[in-house]
Amino acid sequence: MRSIWNGAISFGLVSIPIKLVNATESHAISFRQIHTEDNGRIRYRKVCELEDREVSQAEIGKGYEDADGSIVPITDDDLSRLPIPTARTIEIVAFVPADRIDPLQMDAAYYLAASGAPAAKPYTLLREALKRSNKVAIAKYALRGRERLGMLRVVGDAIAMHGLLWPDEVRAPEGVAPDVDVTVRDKELDLADALMDTLGEVDLEDLHDEYREALEEVIAAKAAGEAPPESPAPAPGGKVLDLMAALEKSVRDARESRGAEPAEQAEVHPLPRRRTTTPKETGGKKSTSTTRKTATAKKTAAPRKSTSKATEATKRTAAAKTTSKSTAKKTQAKKATSRKRTA
Repeated sequence: MRSIWNGAISFGLVSIPIKLVNATESHAISFRQIHTEDNGRIRYRKVCELEDREVSQAEIGKGYEDADGSIVPITDDDLSRLPIPTARTIEIVAFVPADRIDPLQMDAAYYLAASGAPAAKPYTLLREALKRSNKVAIAKYALRGRERLGMLRVVGDAIAMHGLLWPDEVRAPEGVAPDVDVTVRDKELDLADALMDTLGEVDLEDLHDEYREALEEVIAAKAAGEAPPESPAPAPGGKVLDLMAALEKSVRDARESRGAEPAEQAEVHPLPRRRTTTPKETGGKKSTSTTRKTATAKKTAAPRKSTSKATEATKRTAAAKTTSKSTAKKTQAKKATSRKRTA
């Protein structure tokens, strides 16, 4: 493997010449930008915006853009004067338990290779000391023009170094967790534990990038002038289930996928949806809403009937009074007539 940096590990007064080698590699498929009409490559040229002309690499330097948009030129001579004691040294500053390192700080990974036979003894000493202490080493080093933080640990018979982000480069998880009160029942936790136990462990060597493999098949087919293979239809979106039912079904599916005996069958009930009952579904009976409307109509109609009855009674009373008055007048008239005759 080709080294990307040469220097030494500073371990107290012990110096270990080493080479830095990339410990990881990317297998992601990258694309080129092309002109869709003729498949010609699209390339970028470095042009000075003031002179409007293309410039060579020898004419290109560094500059810092200030807040007001002005450019502050920085030369290599300026950078060479900066106090970076770790320019060619991985300086170990402490040894701490591995669980003290937050995985969020993990960055790129490297292997530290002993550089030559004189480095074999101190390299092995550091490796065995790390093994016996069950600790990792925290170190400072400089790479690509800036000082960095690293963690040294043992991987097999080699020493690996993980680049670490500085603590102030890791964001606090503010506003990420739910801001509502949630109660988790013991039975739900028990089912979650059962699901974790059923899924168990996995050999990471068995995991692979299915998307990359499918993309490689598409590229191979098109390169051969064939139609790309059909991709399987995506799985339909899951229905809204209550949490307990979803956990129970997940446990059952996990057990079946691993060939285990299925546990007691659990029914999955979708959340009920509000709907209106039709007369067919109720066997011709009126729905509750219809009954309520009818009752309300009856209550409304009742006062109207009583009002009409009162009106009729009033009319009868008035008629009776009128009749009695007319009768009284006739009686008085008859008496007056009889008096005249007698006289």
